[in-house]
Amino acid sequence: METSASELRRIRSGPDGDEQSFVVRIHFSAADPTSVIERARDVLSRVIEHLTPWPGEEAWAHLLPPWFVQRCAPEPRADPLWDARAWLTQWQAKSPAEKLLASQGPWTLSNWLYYFDPIDGEGDDRSWWWWDAGSDRPDTGWIDVATTGWPFGTGSLYWLIEASGGTNPRD
Repeated sequence: METSASELRRIRSGPDGDEQSFVVRIHFSAADPTSVIERARDVLSRVIEHLTPWPGEEAWAHLLPPWFVQRCAPEPRADPLWDARAWLTQWQAKSPAEKLLASQGPWTLSNWLYYFDPIDGEGDDRSWWWWDAGSDRPDTGWIDVATTGWPFGTGSLYWLIEASGGTNPRD
């Protein structure tokens, strides 16, 4: 659906007048919504700029703004007994409400980047792309995202907003 070049252009300067897509508006609260938008733009543009080639996991802590990396949860230590299939089975058995609850709060950097990773993650099958952003009141902002339909995976977007200083992201 999207190219990284068109998304990066929209992150930096907004959509062209003739562009069309299925767009969903996500609202958030903040003392300074403009600052939240600028921070989110900064983080997301750095990720989109590095889609090809995709950097190794250790490189991201240096490519992304330090404030974003610091707001992410610590990475768990490697557990040789961890069973990915068992975890996936448990995750798939959760209700949508349980999945939503589990996706709230600080994300680890690797979990957040997974949704953009074109090699080992969901990057080739993303469910949202930056469209536009703004503020309609002194304490409220919005981010428009293009998506393939409704509902779509909002967790990575919500974490980007929260880490950037916004609260209560909602569509």
